[in-house]
Amino acid sequence: MRSPGIVGSLADGPALPLAVDGLVLRGRIVDSLRQAETKLWNILRQIGESAAVEPCIGIALVPADALAWMTRLPDDALHAIVTDPPYGLIEYQEKDHAKLREGRGGVWRIPPAFDGVERSPLPRFTVLTDHDRRQLDDFFLRFAMLALRKLVPGGHLKIASTPLLSTTTFACFEKAGFEKRGEIIRLVQTLRGGDRPKGAEGEFGDVSVMPRAGWEPWGLFRKPISERTVAANLRRWGTGGLRRISRDEPFRDVIDSSPTRAIEREIAPHPSLKPQRFMRRLVRAVLPLGFGVVYDPFAGGGSTLAAAARVGYRAVGTELDPEYAAMACRAIPLLRDLYPGDDGAGLPAS
Repeated sequence: MRSPGIVGSLADGPALPLAVDGLVLRGRIVDSLRQAETKLWNILRQIGESAAVEPCIGIALVPADALAWMTRLPDDALHAIVTDPPYGLIEYQEKDHAKLREGRGGVWRIPPAFDGVERSPLPRFTVLTDHDRRQLDDFFLRFAMLALRKLVPGGHLKIASTPLLSTTTFACFEKAGFEKRGEIIRLVQTLRGGDRPKGAEGEFGDVSVMPRAGWEPWGLFRKPISERTVAANLRRWGTGGLRRISRDEPFRDVIDSSPTRAIEREIAPHPSLKPQRFMRRLVRAVLPLGFGVVYDPFAGGGSTLAAAARVGYRAVGTELDPEYAAMACRAIPLLRDLYPGDDGAGLPAS
């Protein structure tokens, strides 16, 4: 028989109904889910060699390596994972990341100002070697195998990628045993791609080496459920599906999104910061009943954790870089308080 894990299982039995976000759940199940969430939250905050910092209520950030921290977790310890990882790994390795901070490039392309606006640096994934790609495959397979063990049955994982690398990255999660449940497409106008041949722009003025990117893929994966039906899995673990926008509106896999606003970049000047309005939609949907703990292994500037705080979820993140960890701790409550009318249920505004 499968171990119920740290979260525990929920037994059936008569109880008075209780309304939660338009869903009618038996009070006993709701109480059990709340108790499991609180127990898990208290344990997660104590894991790791470094103490967790809590920038606001219900949010914890641990300065730690994600894979090392995850190995310390009991199995079946997380309800969901939402993360924007280092797509190609090398862009955040010490050599190239130091060049980014110094403004000297390396694998990062430091683009010029465009129409008077300073463009954010972009990593050049076309420079990856076969060795880099093997390292990429090895890293994400190890991460996927750990994530599969640490998520509760039916727990979802949402992971960002780029059109150039998503097939490599996403295949690792299927290989590890996840069910692929589709992809979430973030429609966003970017300045990535569309350039003419380098050094021969005048000669080949009608040629683009690659298309101008207008979308960003997010892989959507689920750990297989342990029960016979999704309904039974929801009763036992609180997972297995996605939270609807409303009773009449399901969560959709195409989301129109503006680039990250300047005010957010001022609060958290991380090179890969995702916009709050978009992240709140992703994070809200990942806990179908609104109970559980969300984990972001690569917290960066804190956008996932801030979104969870705004939606009202508990969340824990890890961040290896001490400068980014400190940045995220300062930024999370400020990002959370932006756009006070946005709780993640509506459509992203521009």
